[in-house]
Amino acid sequence: MKAKQNPVLDYRKKDRKKKIRTVWQLVILLFVGILVYQGAFDTQQYEQPDRSQWHNEKGFIALSYFGVGRSGTPKLIDKELLDEHLQALRKQGYVTISQQDILDFYQKKRPLPEKALFLAFEDGRNDSHLFAQPLLEKYNYKATALTYANKMGNSDNKFLQPKDLLGMQKNGFWELGSNGYRLTYINIFDRDGQFIGIKDENELSVKTNIEYYNHYLMDFLRDSNMIPVEDRTQMEARITQDYRLMKDIYTEQLGFVPQVYMIMHANTLYQGMNRLVSDVNDANIRQLFAMHFNREGNAYNTSEDNLYNLTRVQAAPYWYTNHLLMKIQKDTKQKVKFVLGDEQHAAKWERMGGAEEFRENSIVLTSPPGGSGMLYLRDSEKYPDLRVITKLEGNVVGRQAIYLRYDRKKDSFIRLLLENNEVKLEEKQAGGKLVELAKVPLSEIQWKPEDLAYDKATVYNKAQTEQGAPKEDPGYPINIQHTRQLEITLSKKHLTVSVDKKVVIDSQETTLDSGGLALESRYSEQNKKDDIYDAVFTDMSVVALADGTSSTETVLFRSEYAGWDKVVYTSKKAVSAVIDWVIETF
Repeated sequence: MKAKQNPVLDYRKKDRKKKIRTVWQLVILLFVGILVYQGAFDTQQYEQPDRSQWHNEKGFIALSYFGVGRSGTPKLIDKELLDEHLQALRKQGYVTISQQDILDFYQKKRPLPEKALFLAFEDGRNDSHLFAQPLLEKYNYKATALTYANKMGNSDNKFLQPKDLLGMQKNGFWELGSNGYRLTYINIFDRDGQFIGIKDENELSVKTNIEYYNHYLMDFLRDSNMIPVEDRTQMEARITQDYRLMKDIYTEQLGFVPQVYMIMHANTLYQGMNRLVSDVNDANIRQLFAMHFNREGNAYNTSEDNLYNLTRVQAAPYWYTNHLLMKIQKDTKQKVKFVLGDEQHAAKWERMGGAEEFRENSIVLTSPPGGSGMLYLRDSEKYPDLRVITKLEGNVVGRQAIYLRYDRKKDSFIRLLLENNEVKLEEKQAGGKLVELAKVPLSEIQWKPEDLAYDKATVYNKAQTEQGAPKEDPGYPINIQHTRQLEITLSKKHLTVSVDKKVVIDSQETTLDSGGLALESRYSEQNKKDDIYDAVFTDMSVVALADGTSSTETVLFRSEYAGWDKVVYTSKKAVSAVIDWVIETF
């Protein structure tokens, strides 16, 4: 016989659920209220720099961000990391410049500050303005907000609307720019070589299935045989119409057309695309805009550059601060001062290459362009038997490595590396060749198709489309991060490795018997856009094992939180995760 429900208990259960729901609603309202207050009552004004002190006649850097979020995603930079970026730039001496400063630099030969920065936020996102505004105020920085014209006046509240954009200019921290009329792809083929045609960004539900495509302004419209379906006159009319629509919307909604343009897609105009298509774009751009950031990938613009062929670097959300500084150093050929972090932890390590940052419970090791970043644990050569526990949290595409029994003079070592979601164990004897002892593919990493960064837009031929996707798996997207728990035990002649608490290499024999411990960071050649890489070693513990001379273990290095610090850190992460869940769910 089924037991009867207790009406009192049932009532209490419902009441408890109601209270929990009420608490969450209050959390949401409080969060939204704070944001509204910041937007409505912020009265701080941008302070104009003293231009009489400017003497730079050489050039400036341009830096843009796709978007800013409360916490980081593969596409949006974490607001706290953006704060660190801007703080580091300010400490390097960078002063933001306006659009007019750039025009005066090229047209009137007026100088810029010694370290001049043009800062921009692309895509016209509400959250970019929301989270960047307090930081612009904090550092007295000016930025340009770029928008797509067709997002104005629609019902998508993810994007800034005309009243927002006009209001943003009042305090002096913001100027306006354009990414174009729309983000639309043409001449699309899927991975099986099937022709798809034209699709807007929001119509591409399965991005992983797209193999070939171009952008709306970058080519003739073509059929499944890649033969143009429009003649020159039709192509010119179609492209000109996009610029006309852009002009009409900006004029109607804002009262003016922004001076700055960053075309989508970069690095194509004037560089190998069909000349007829290039010419009609160029004519429209010069008619509508005062300057054009046509290129992406290099931050530095010189006085010899053209106002309609400027360049910027779009900082990726996974770039730690030293990654950004390393890129700026590469592009400007000017030395920078890297961020070090915890000096007590830093004192235990010797830099052999790249730049290291000791932040909270992590070591972020940034490689130099095209090279290896390396750190050596001081005095670790005294302890050949070790247990190393750490989380590897760098991007999947790239190398994070740990060297054991590393003799720097003899160039001998045991090397365990995680690269492109694969563990490899290698050994090199003095004067010998590098030998692979083991290779273990790890469990597949799940990632969201919407996080895929489109960066393959190009002009192609029919033969290429018929081939479909490459026969070999091209690997993971370059912007995907994943965490792996790693444990290494090296005792006497045997080494055991566990990944995510599962033994993947068991009692591998080695002939090396001496040397210290080192860390390495190196980019993957799969990443064609960026030859700098951040390896991230979190909650690291390096312990010397007991041996014949000592009956106890010796901690050589430890970055993981302990005691109350661990409780606080864990609680902060939990609260942050809950807030993210509430925002996404409600």
